[in-house]
Amino acid sequence: MPFSSLGLSPALARAASELGFDQPTPIQSQAIPAIVQGRDVWASARTGSGKTAAFALPALLQHQNLTLGQQTGGARSVHTLVVVPTRELAAQVGEVLRSLGQHLSQPPKIAVVFGGVSINPQMMALRGGADIVVATPGRLLDLVEQRALRLSQVQLLVLDEADRLLDLGFADELQRTLALLPKQRQTLFFSATFPQEVQALAQSLLRDPLRVDIATDAGESQAIIEQRAIAVDTSRRTQLLRQMLKDPAWTRVLVFVATKHTANIVAEKLYKNGVFATPFHGELSQGARQQVLEEFKAERWQVVVTTDLAARGIDIAQLPVVVNYDLPRSAVDYVHRIGRTGRAGESGLAVSFVTPASDAHWQLIEKRQHLALPREIVEGFEPIEEIPAPVAGAADGNGGVKGKRPSKKDKLRAAAQAAADGQHDAS
Repeated sequence: MPFSSLGLSPALARAASELGFDQPTPIQSQAIPAIVQGRDVWASARTGSGKTAAFALPALLQHQNLTLGQQTGGARSVHTLVVVPTRELAAQVGEVLRSLGQHLSQPPKIAVVFGGVSINPQMMALRGGADIVVATPGRLLDLVEQRALRLSQVQLLVLDEADRLLDLGFADELQRTLALLPKQRQTLFFSATFPQEVQALAQSLLRDPLRVDIATDAGESQAIIEQRAIAVDTSRRTQLLRQMLKDPAWTRVLVFVATKHTANIVAEKLYKNGVFATPFHGELSQGARQQVLEEFKAERWQVVVTTDLAARGIDIAQLPVVVNYDLPRSAVDYVHRIGRTGRAGESGLAVSFVTPASDAHWQLIEKRQHLALPREIVEGFEPIEEIPAPVAGAADGNGGVKGKRPSKKDKLRAAAQAAADGQHDAS
């Protein structure tokens, strides 16, 4: 099925082909015709499945139709708003939109805005308006308050990685953003996973949506992503990683750890032992983060050690290996982490280090992702630590997996509410 059969214009079908999209992926072939027809869409597909192009191409077609026969010049009104959770994803979505739209007779003006950098250059870039805006929620509202941006003419709203938007605490910002948009609009939800809170939001916003579900669990990824679980003591993980990095096939490796501090430590130890490794996390400036990604894509670094910051919105072509040095807190995050490899039909390898202390947690991840991986033991790295006894009060069997117990953010909100209630009672 060619892209031209999905209702796209010849220029956009050609642009997709030039970017290497020979045939639509399942998410694209199912979602694009409905979006072109003006329907709301609720789409769920694993990472690397082509979700960005699935909404980018119809958005550009809308722009092409709106500008048909119009003269360029004058202030532009935002007709498409894409809301994303992270700077990296914002940059990636903007890059895809620009690449696909560059061959249109009247290419759109695309503004990509996010926090963590000075707002002034972004305000300057918005002079004269924009056709398409890709934004993180906080910076979007800042620009609206500064009157650098108006959303009253938005016709298409896209929430990309909607589950992550709520997971990062953007619920309030989302509600404020929605209040600024016209009630009559087309709304699209795209994500790899849809937990209950996202489903509730989708049901409240979408009108008779087309539900597109492409298999999203880790089991579906097994066809192109080989998954391995290796038993190892906590203290020997770095040594084991160094040993495995000697494999000639491990040309580029994304290593996931739990904290920024661990990312710095592991990267430093690897570098001191002759491995070209560097950390990547939220404490780096935006410029530094972008430089790391560009150098990693250019194969100047063999290893990037990162937090879950890189679990979404990072698209690195032909990334052969992902390593879970620390297991993800959430079983859902496991899907996103391993989805950094095996993208666009390529094969990939995902390795998880399972320590005696994390054994119960790994069993929960396996259960929720319908996995049954044998625990491998590498010669010379046989674990000798004992599996700890269950902690008192942990009878719920949650194993530390996020989703059943209140998160730190939930507890902080509850404490703040309790304090507010106490002040109200005292008055």
